[in-house]
Amino acid sequence: MAKTTPNTSTTATGDAARIHELRELLTRANTAYYADAAPFMSDQEFDALLAELASLEDAHPELFDANSPTQRVGGAALEGEFATRRHRVPMLSVDNTYSVEEMRAWYQRCADALGAGAGGGTGGGTGGDLGGLFALPAGPALFADPKVDGLAISLRYEDGALVEAVTRGDGEKGDLVTANVRAIRAIPLALRAPKTAQWGGIPRVLEVRGEIFMPVREFERINAEREKHGEQLFANARNSCVGTLKNKDPKVVASRRLSFVAHGRGEGEGLPALAAHSEFVAYLKELGVPVSAIGGRLASVDEAARTIEDFAGKRESLDFAVDGMVVRIDRFDEQEKLGFTAKSPRWAVAFKYPAEQKETVLEKVEWQVGKGGTITPRATMRPVFVAGSTVKHATLHNIEEIQRRDLRIGDHVIVEKAGEIIPQVVRAVVEKRTGDEKPIEPPTACPVCQGEVEREGPKLFCTNPMCSARFRERLKWFVGRDQMNIDGLGEEIVDALVDAGLVKDFADVFTLDAVAVARALAKGDKALAEIEKKGPGKRATGIVESAADAARHRGLTRVLAGLGIKHVGASAAKTLARRFRSADELLAATEEDLLALNDFGEVTAKSVAAWLRSTDATHVFAALAKAGVDLASHEPKPVEAGANAFAGKTFVVTGTLERFDRGAVTELLERAGAKVAGSVSKKTSAVVAGAEAGSKLAKAQELGVEIWDEARLVEELAKAGLA
Repeated sequence: MAKTTPNTSTTATGDAARIHELRELLTRANTAYYADAAPFMSDQEFDALLAELASLEDAHPELFDANSPTQRVGGAALEGEFATRRHRVPMLSVDNTYSVEEMRAWYQRCADALGAGAGGGTGGGTGGDLGGLFALPAGPALFADPKVDGLAISLRYEDGALVEAVTRGDGEKGDLVTANVRAIRAIPLALRAPKTAQWGGIPRVLEVRGEIFMPVREFERINAEREKHGEQLFANARNSCVGTLKNKDPKVVASRRLSFVAHGRGEGEGLPALAAHSEFVAYLKELGVPVSAIGGRLASVDEAARTIEDFAGKRESLDFAVDGMVVRIDRFDEQEKLGFTAKSPRWAVAFKYPAEQKETVLEKVEWQVGKGGTITPRATMRPVFVAGSTVKHATLHNIEEIQRRDLRIGDHVIVEKAGEIIPQVVRAVVEKRTGDEKPIEPPTACPVCQGEVEREGPKLFCTNPMCSARFRERLKWFVGRDQMNIDGLGEEIVDALVDAGLVKDFADVFTLDAVAVARALAKGDKALAEIEKKGPGKRATGIVESAADAARHRGLTRVLAGLGIKHVGASAAKTLARRFRSADELLAATEEDLLALNDFGEVTAKSVAAWLRSTDATHVFAALAKAGVDLASHEPKPVEAGANAFAGKTFVVTGTLERFDRGAVTELLERAGAKVAGSVSKKTSAVVAGAEAGSKLAKAQELGVEIWDEARLVEELAKAGLA
């Protein structure tokens, strides 16, 4: 479908009709792609129509709809911790089995408990032998589907609308990640009405349990970008998925293109009469919820064994990581009769496939410099075909891992794909050593800038803050939302400006102008030219002046948080800016001055003092000042202890407050002179507990720490003149 250009002369009624049409069309496109496996629109068409819808909605705020496709990502990034929610129906794990023989034994126990009379049969079949199939009398029907390697989630729909998303956590309670889950296009914001009468209408309440996962193509794309920038690769798609979903910014979640597949249910109200899991899966598909297209209802354990064997050869071609198959008793009444153990349902088991391993030769090790100066080793091996693809490189993690495994250049090594995705070296084949193998030595100088290398535990660091390999990533951090917040300077524009030689220092961002960018374009810089083609609002020439001008006045705290100083994040930057009111005052600080600050231990104070004495610190502050950047502190001056109920005390905030979000209450407490900590200890003065307060409240009660409700907080803030 071609993009429709909005007509500025259309009436409000026409715009409303077009908004309704686009919302319905884009919702159907999402459902068709993720739930029905029948896409009818390209990504480019979808993005163009989404942009048109966003433009129309901006012009008509009175037509706002929280379930519009444009509302998947919105609002500011979360500050503080995720709130916790208790599951109304526990999310239990499933017991694992590693052979067909073990699966048959599980099935026999289920059949015996149900009185189905399934016998043991005869024939071969030992642990791990998928071909050893022996007959059993018919027993309860089964259902099998792939065990996707992702993050378990519970999605709660009320009257068809997604209202809550909670991770599995410990099975009893998990993290509330609704804003992030809304950013995942595979998850419907609203259920669609069933097409056939047998399923009834939209349920009053439905909790869908499933797995959020990162598709292989997305994992490979992200790791390729990390490798390009010298960052340590993600170990596997699951780790990357979990890290993404726990990111505090839904925009980052949206950019990672996670997906989802349903596999179970929690609480339900107003559902049709469903006799079996296979019927529930069909029902979810009618509602527009993605379910697995692989597996299904099986009549016998023999059929389950054949399905597991067949799937073993197919899983490598899938676009998502799978480490097994979940086999369950299909009928709900039989599940109920079998019941649960303390940790797992008795009516389900997960068959786990062994990881494929191959032997090859470790030819060389390269050391790469990433964000923060971390130097990580990457192995280059003789190419070998493993689990569906040719492997040549693998991360070796750090020097301690190399030494622990006693790896050497020239070794024959065993390689496997962790999580079936990322290659890793498992061990050396020591018995094949000839004596010509060479030890792997850590670098004594940075492989990029030849600067000094420092070791901290198992990690190696380049200590040169202006190392060219580090600068690109440091600059992306510097201009980011929580630092200088230079809107529009995304990763691709930063890369283009650095590659063109237009930005060589942090201060260059504030002195760069449209003329310089235009000159680079005139010289044929392809990266900048491609950005320039993207149209209004994306033009590099406009961004570098207007966004940077706004960022000049953010103050010392944001500058310190953005410079990438070792051990200095947002919290430490605030502490420094409260005590030292300008960059000049900070440069004059001694190690003893820093040790006197809250939360500044010996290691942090020594590290920051060393940086302040460096030529890098002097140069960075001087260049920023020359560029007109405000280097004065905007933090409230310290409040003397005893001046109010907060000054000089340590507070912890937990649960959900009605009047404040976590970031706002933290800022108010700090303005009142309090320190806000993330965990409860004997040093905690008071805990502010909102709704759904969890383990921190319990810890406070155990330690006898004073507990405030929101009313007490508001009362004391008012006394301090802050509410």
